[in-house]
Amino acid sequence: MEKDLIWMQYAIQLAETAARHNEVPVGAVLIQDEQIIGEGWNRPISLHDPSAHAEIIALRDAATKIKNYRLVNSTLYVTLEPCIMCVGALVHARVQRVVFGAPDPKTGAVQSVFQFGETQKLNHQIQYTGGVMTEQCGALLKIFFKSRR
Repeated sequence: MEKDLIWMQYAIQLAETAARHNEVPVGAVLIQDEQIIGEGWNRPISLHDPSAHAEIIALRDAATKIKNYRLVNSTLYVTLEPCIMCVGALVHARVQRVVFGAPDPKTGAVQSVFQFGETQKLNHQIQYTGGVMTEQCGALLKIFFKSRR
């Protein structure tokens, strides 16, 4: 659990980078063998790319670094519960575990709206831990959206 807190703090720093770039503050870091292999923050606005979620950016970064699209034995730490698109990409990449901060009651695909982690119909199952540093992760989003209103 202590490692989860350390890596989630790093993901929060990435989310703060997103906020500084006027993007929704979500950050993600991918760990394999206690090393960072990929990281990212939300960038759909700046990249004009609806798929440029923090998780996708981190997966692309990791796949490029290790020169393999299979990211086995890796853990993704992300400040917001992943959406359907991101869970699909995590399954295809064979990520072993996802740790997320704030739940997403509108588009969360791990436990809030959909529960893809519980289905046996997919060819790969991912272990999930939610609610790590929920208050800090949620506060970033609340502050961001409050400033937009």
